[in-house]
Amino acid sequence: MGEAAAAAITAPRGPGEPGADGAARTPDLLAVDLGNTATRLGAFAGEELLGTWDLTTPDRITADEACAQISGALAMMDVGTPSSSILASVVPQLTDAWRSALARACPSRPLVVGPGLKTGLRMRYDDPAEVGADRVADALAARISYGAPVVVVDLGTTTNIEVVDASGSFAGGVIAPGVALGARSLAQAAARLPVIELAAPPCVIGRSTRAAMQSGVVLGEVARIDGLLDAVMGELGAQAPIVVTGDGASEMAALISHEAAVDETLTLRGLMRIWRTNRR
Repeated sequence: MGEAAAAAITAPRGPGEPGADGAARTPDLLAVDLGNTATRLGAFAGEELLGTWDLTTPDRITADEACAQISGALAMMDVGTPSSSILASVVPQLTDAWRSALARACPSRPLVVGPGLKTGLRMRYDDPAEVGADRVADALAARISYGAPVVVVDLGTTTNIEVVDASGSFAGGVIAPGVALGARSLAQAAARLPVIELAAPPCVIGRSTRAAMQSGVVLGEVARIDGLLDAVMGELGAQAPIVVTGDGASEMAALISHEAAVDETLTLRGLMRIWRTNRR
């Protein structure tokens, strides 16, 4: 990994931890990644990520409630009020509430990632408007930090594989059910199957129902990711760096057979880059 990539994934300062000059810093950007299961907020001063805060994404939310969550997150990160904000949302029914909340929480109008916003990423997708905002942010940040080609595995409600080709363009990818969704689906669809802990069992051949389910869900996900990565590299015609991000990124990276970097702030950094591109 090059120096730029290594610097890019340096852990942010903890709440209340001062900057190099000994004083807490006020962010100029609040980035919000609104996902189906979790919502992550990140406060940036320039390109430095001062802190992050994770929330569970509810089925419904009002602008007042979202505004309260923003205020609470900023307080827990021990940062001031950001001057600007950017929102990436894959939950359409919650987008307007968060847009309104960000407009109230920050002085300037929030940017919402979508058609019409410049990303600096060339798209080779049949319909670029179909590409989720988080996928765009992942691909952009990965290209900047790791070069091109590069492949991102983003773990969440869905398991997404994003592919940036040798020209630096978003070439497309893979969308599959996420590991937690698979486990819930099994427990809901089969009356005698329990809800399981998402942990790798000690062996593939489970000697209990829970161990057998862990094998099928967790090790099955590992096998699927490994197989898809092999197929992706075959279509690219070259080996590319692999970056794993999202829920349980460290655990999954340790289980797959491919060498991979873990980058837990990839999506937020991509949003920061999109904001900087559109600020000019």
